[in-house]
Amino acid sequence: MDSTWTVLTALAFGIFLGAAFMIVLHMAERRGSSAAKVVAPTIPDGVDQVLEVLESAGVVLDPSNNVLRASPGALAMGLVRQQALVHPELLELAASVRRGGEPLVDEVTVARGPFGESTMRLHVRVARLGTRFVLLLAEDRTEAHRLDEVRRDFVANISHELKTPIASVSLLAEALDQAADEPEQVRRFAGRLSVEAARLAHITSEVIELSRLQARDALRPDRLVRIDQVIAAAVDQNRIVAGAKQVEVAVRASTKKAEVYGDKALLVVAVHNLIANAIAYSNPGGRVGVGAKVDGDVVEIAVTDQGIGIEADDLERVFERFYRVDQARSRNTGGSGLGLSIVKHTVQNHGGDVRVWSQPGRGSTFMIRLPLAEAAIEPGAEDALEAASAESGGRPVERRADAAESRSPKRRSSAPSAAKLAASDRGDRT
Repeated sequence: MDSTWTVLTALAFGIFLGAAFMIVLHMAERRGSSAAKVVAPTIPDGVDQVLEVLESAGVVLDPSNNVLRASPGALAMGLVRQQALVHPELLELAASVRRGGEPLVDEVTVARGPFGESTMRLHVRVARLGTRFVLLLAEDRTEAHRLDEVRRDFVANISHELKTPIASVSLLAEALDQAADEPEQVRRFAGRLSVEAARLAHITSEVIELSRLQARDALRPDRLVRIDQVIAAAVDQNRIVAGAKQVEVAVRASTKKAEVYGDKALLVVAVHNLIANAIAYSNPGGRVGVGAKVDGDVVEIAVTDQGIGIEADDLERVFERFYRVDQARSRNTGGSGLGLSIVKHTVQNHGGDVRVWSQPGRGSTFMIRLPLAEAAIEPGAEDALEAASAESGGRPVERRADAAESRSPKRRSSAPSAAKLAASDRGDRT
């Protein structure tokens, strides 16, 4: 009996000691885990998922400014390289939040990349994340600031452009009042008044046209437009001005019945502006060439003059609104500085581009390039294609549309460019 009780007592004592040891071990583990969390806290749950869906840039920094997490936007914008923030401006904002403890919102300008001088305007928000981390969110507002600057420049430019004719109208009205008893003077001032009024109307109409071009619904792309008709209409609109200045306009087009999708009136305005510019900057007795040709799936329209030409530094800016190469000459010719900008937006709305080459003192060449309209599929063409494909064992078969052949000339690699056609001495004279 004594031995049995001794065994049971020892067993109970062992169980008690084991349980006590396990309780002490568990408590020590919990204390160690708490201490580890204080020394090295983890990023809160859900932060990774939030960063993944952020459109803007998001970055999580540790106390040493190491990047622990970065959103795809932050990587795409080049804010993070080798797990570190690249820009010292952003590091300074993070340091300010650590010192003050309060969230911070600011706008900073940083370099866009390691090369070049391009910059980004960032709207940045920085705040603490837990006890040790910092969360930085950045939104790229470069485009918004650029558009705001364009708007301010546009308002300033249009105000400046309207100031001169409005002042002239005011002075001429005064002069008319004072010369009421002199019919000859009244007629002279009335003529000048008409000129200034026409200039005001011209600027206003071009501003309206440019605003229309920049609207989303400016173009109906489902209408076929004949390029030869566009050129003929644009040249016809400039006949009187060219004749008055004794400038010869020679047209040589090899587009036959080439067509594009778009707005005929806008395309006529674009080509008209190029021809009018060429005439305005040509010397009396000079020559302006208009050439057009089809090159593959593109139609090219070139306008060449023998005028004053454009300096290399000005070539990149000639399509800006209100920009003039020769301010004095442009004012004398009644130019508003919007003509080439209208050309650029018109061509871009039609899916094309416009290019310029120039030599000072020898003249300039402007070229419009537009995509040709696809030929309509004739009835029964699908069946013919399927039959031909079956005969060829399932290999793709090239479709040759007679409509395309009749609408555009045979496309040879040796065909002269539109610019060469425009500069050619041969062609129809106006």
